[in-house]
Amino acid sequence: MEDNIVAISTAIGVGAISIVRISGKDSISIINDLFVGCDLTKVASHTIHYGYIKENDKIIDEVLVTVMKSPKTFTTEDIVEVNCHGGIIATNKVLKSILNKGVRLAEAGEFTKRAFLNGRIDLTQAEAVMDLIESKTDSARNQAVNQLTGKISSYIESLRLKIKNLLATIEVNIDYPEYYDIEQITIEKVKKVCQELEVEINQMIDESKNGKIIKEGIKTVIVGRPNVGKSSILNNLIGEDKAIVTDIEGTTRDIIEGNIQIDGIALNIIDTAGIRKTTNKIEEIGVQKSLNLLKEADLILLVLNSSESLTENDYNLLKEVNKDKTIIVLNKNDLKPKLTEKEFDGYNVVSTNTLSIEGVNSLKSKIKEIFNLEKIKSSDRTSLTNIRQLSLAEQAKKTLQSAIKGVNNHLPIDMVAIDLKATFDLLGEIIGKTYSDEIINHLFENFCVGK
Repeated sequence: MEDNIVAISTAIGVGAISIVRISGKDSISIINDLFVGCDLTKVASHTIHYGYIKENDKIIDEVLVTVMKSPKTFTTEDIVEVNCHGGIIATNKVLKSILNKGVRLAEAGEFTKRAFLNGRIDLTQAEAVMDLIESKTDSARNQAVNQLTGKISSYIESLRLKIKNLLATIEVNIDYPEYYDIEQITIEKVKKVCQELEVEINQMIDESKNGKIIKEGIKTVIVGRPNVGKSSILNNLIGEDKAIVTDIEGTTRDIIEGNIQIDGIALNIIDTAGIRKTTNKIEEIGVQKSLNLLKEADLILLVLNSSESLTENDYNLLKEVNKDKTIIVLNKNDLKPKLTEKEFDGYNVVSTNTLSIEGVNSLKSKIKEIFNLEKIKSSDRTSLTNIRQLSLAEQAKKTLQSAIKGVNNHLPIDMVAIDLKATFDLLGEIIGKTYSDEIINHLFENFCVGK
């Protein structure tokens, strides 16, 4: 990290301004060599200066240059941001002039990576930077901001401190048993602390399920046999005619996607091909896609025609879906019903139609109820937000449970301490106290260049 890096930090295209960012120990002197205006090496930190960027005595662009000196910067290194006119030509010309000074083009996410490696932020905060950029709802933005401010990091550090204190007491008791003024560790105390930690880690994991919903939305799959009104439900939910609606069976042969927000949570809706036995090869592929999507869905809307008796295809679908994440949608309730909610004991059921707003609103209300969206929206989010974090938390839970099992089986206390140390380290991996270069490189390669 001794070299200087540069990248365009704004979206490429026509706009009012573009920002070219450079970070490194020589960044101020490098830009000063290209800048026509004041002497940037003598200005105060966190100040903006008007002038021009030149190369070979030719002016490239009229700019504002922001100078930020180490250590109070995002990367903790000297940073200079050149605010030039928006547009591909001017921005690239400024970038090229800096590259010609021997500066290296930054890799994806390298500014944030340096911020992490230099101790400016921890790993969960680094991930929150990208979450904030990619947030599609206000709830997702709030969650990313909470994580960026270090709330989840502080919570995990509090768990690690409890383990650290317990391990220290165990070590002292093992190494210095002759001292009477030290706190005497007992199996019951170890068990009590471990059980308290298990409750807290469980709560964090459970809360993280809501965090995933906020960040990624609810993957919703609409399924049913042909002509039960799936496409009409999709169109009514998203408020546009995205899917073709006809009386001809098999009109939808591939998946159609749409998005809405309910209480600030994204609903990523997929309308699938009507599921039935068919000899049409194209329709058969669509049917298979539909069945595969059922396994990945967070929510399944199984649409049935309430004015018709259940068919063989309907019964087969009921066998395919997971009851816990399915809403039976008894569509076309404006017609004489042959199906009622009583026939679907144990399922969440909604009676609806696509001719009135009330019909679709009843479905939205049921979704809000099942996922408790009002509570999710209003709660103060301190949850884990991605698979990496959640996987490490699950592993920490297992090693902690192993420690509790060891206590219950009267294992020597130093054997129990091994599992406690593993739990401590796994929680540390979540926030980046311990990490491997391979994991760090993989994490930041998914960032945008310039961030």
